[in-house]
Amino acid sequence: MSFLINFILHIDDHIASLVQHFGPWTYLILFAIILVETGAIVLPFLPGDSLLFAAGAISMTPAGQSAGLNHWVFMIVFFIAAVVGDTTNYLIARKGGRALLDKKPFSTLIKPKNIEEADLFFQKHGGLAVIMGRYVPIIRTFVPFVAGLSAFSFRRFMEYTLIAAFSWSFLMTGAGALFGNIPFVAEHFSTIILGIVFVTLLPSIIAVLKSVLSKKKN
Repeated sequence: MSFLINFILHIDDHIASLVQHFGPWTYLILFAIILVETGAIVLPFLPGDSLLFAAGAISMTPAGQSAGLNHWVFMIVFFIAAVVGDTTNYLIARKGGRALLDKKPFSTLIKPKNIEEADLFFQKHGGLAVIMGRYVPIIRTFVPFVAGLSAFSFRRFMEYTLIAAFSWSFLMTGAGALFGNIPFVAEHFSTIILGIVFVTLLPSIIAVLKSVLSKKKN
C-alpha cells in the first residue's frame, strides 16, 4: 500500500523513469494500467486521473518528446484502454457477475459496500452514471460491473461509455499537457495530484455522507 501511495504522489517521477527506460513502450505500459484499472474489478485502486494528467505533462517535456511521446497519441491510447476496460467489466458482470462475488479473490477484495455504493450511484443517475462514474476513482471500476448486473442494455452502455472515455482521456491528458509543466504546477506536483484525487473523490464522499445521514433519520 505504501508503494501505491508513493506511486500516486510521485507519479510524474515514475512515468519519467518509464520513459527513460522504455521510450515509446511507455504507451503500452500506461495502456495496460488504465485497462486493468477498470477491466479487472479487483484493482480499483490503480491511479487513473493522475496518471493521465502526468502523462500529458511528460509528453510536453524535452525527455518525453525525444522519446517520441505525443499527448494526442496518449489521448487515443487512454480512450481505447478505457473503452476496452469498461466493456470487459460489463461483460464479466453480465455473464457471471453474481457468482463471482461469492468466490475468492473477488469476495475478499470486493466488499458488498462497494457494489451498494455503485448501485445507488447508478440508480440515481441512470445512463449518465456511466459518464459521471468515469471521473470518480474506485466508483468508475464498479459502475460498469453494476451496469452488467442490471438490465441496462449493452448498446446504451456502449453509447455512454464512448462519450465518457473520450471526454475523460481528452480533458485529463489535455490538462496535463497544458498545465503540467507550468513552474508552479511542476514544483507542487504532489500537492496538485492530491488535489485531483480529492476533487474526483468528492462526489463519492458526498454520496456516502448523504446515505449515512438518511439512514440515521430513518
